Amino acid sequence: MAALSVSSDPDKLDVLMIHQYLTHSQWAQGISLDIVKCSIKNSLCFGLYQGEQQIGFARIISDYATFAYLGDVFILEPYRGLGGSHLLLDAILSHPDLQGLRRYLLITSTAADLYARYGFSSVPNPEGYMQIYQPYQ
Repeated sequence: MAALSVSSDPDKLDVLMIHQYLTHSQWAQGISLDIVKCSIKNSLCFGLYQGEQQIGFARIISDYATFAYLGDVFILEPYRGLGGSHLLLDAILSHPDLQGLRRYLLITSTAADLYARYGFSSVPNPEGYMQIYQPYQ
């Protein structure tokens, strides 16, 4: 079995695999390939690889000074439990462009324990957070 690795090289990303996963995810159902391409282009993206095959993904949306949002995090089902999520988060949180930020934010319904190990906690006063939500059609 090939070793796991993480890269932030956008040229290595398997955009079609990322789209395929996201379009069936609970948070991005129906997302178009064009939107996925645009989101990748405008984010700092991380691929998780086993050898040359991409098996996971995450992206950071940031101003690189004060704030970062961690989104679209996934590892393909057959590759879960191999330590890839830790490798991915270690690479993201140690990335040189993401040091000294005041706040990281993410939304999860399935991996709170994982993120808590990295210092993430529930948002105090969530009633102050607001959104405009427009699901993909």
